[in-house]
Amino acid sequence: MSHETIERIATAAPEVVAETEEQILSRARTRVRRSKLQTWGLRAVLVVLWLGSWELAATMWIDPFFYSKPSLIWDRLVEWFTEGTQFGSIWLQIFTTVEEAVLGFVIGAVAGVVLGVLLGRSRYWAEVLAPFIKALNAVPRIVLAVLFIIWFGLGLSSKVATVVVLVFFAVFFNAFTGAREVDGNVINNARILGASRWQVLGSIVLPSATTWILSSLHTAFGFALIGAVVGEYAGASKGLGLLISNAQGTFDAAGIYAGMIIITVVALLAEWLLGLTESRLLKWRPSQANSAHGV
Repeated sequence: MSHETIERIATAAPEVVAETEEQILSRARTRVRRSKLQTWGLRAVLVVLWLGSWELAATMWIDPFFYSKPSLIWDRLVEWFTEGTQFGSIWLQIFTTVEEAVLGFVIGAVAGVVLGVLLGRSRYWAEVLAPFIKALNAVPRIVLAVLFIIWFGLGLSSKVATVVVLVFFAVFFNAFTGAREVDGNVINNARILGASRWQVLGSIVLPSATTWILSSLHTAFGFALIGAVVGEYAGASKGLGLLISNAQGTFDAAGIYAGMIIITVVALLAEWLLGLTESRLLKWRPSQANSAHGV
């Protein structure tokens, strides 16, 4: 091959442009953003198809008196938020249910973590108390809600007690398992170095069980809302559960769906807040990707 031919090939070959780190990151961010938009777009299409098919079916084939339809549910929500409900402002009903759920959630979560960790590290007391804990967990919650109303009345206390029972067991069993899963060698080494039992609990057991505990809190707050609504449904003077119960008694299907939607929105907001809290508390833990890369 002649020298001129080699020069022609070298001149015709495209130049390879080296990308900077910023350009690579920008392209990756664009790709992630496009993927999120596609995901949310598909979700929106599914919701529109679902609501549209429901509206069409309730207009042409099924009886909206029993099954309601999206337009009637929207009208009921607008009425509640603009004119109020039969029992007062809709914001008062939401605040009442959230207050009951949050108070019961905090009490039940703290009690579940404390007892779960303590019994998880004490095999003797765990064996002694196991039958009683299982028996209490087997009691139907709706029965307890009725009993709490008889004991504490229709006010806040009976709803909080119902929420505490629901949240406690959801958190307790996870905290118990998390405390049991702590590496025994780490605890033995800490004791050899002179750590007391309380130092072991605070410095080793609790941080190791944090993932178990936080994962249970997501489910536990859902149970907290359920407990508050069930308590209000059994007997109350205000709250979202009372709105749903009243809608059922008056055959107002749109009101039942409207109450469910409000509860769902509250649950999603709480889930978002718990997710933010969890990400902040677990910042010290290396991600699985980083751990695998290090290995």
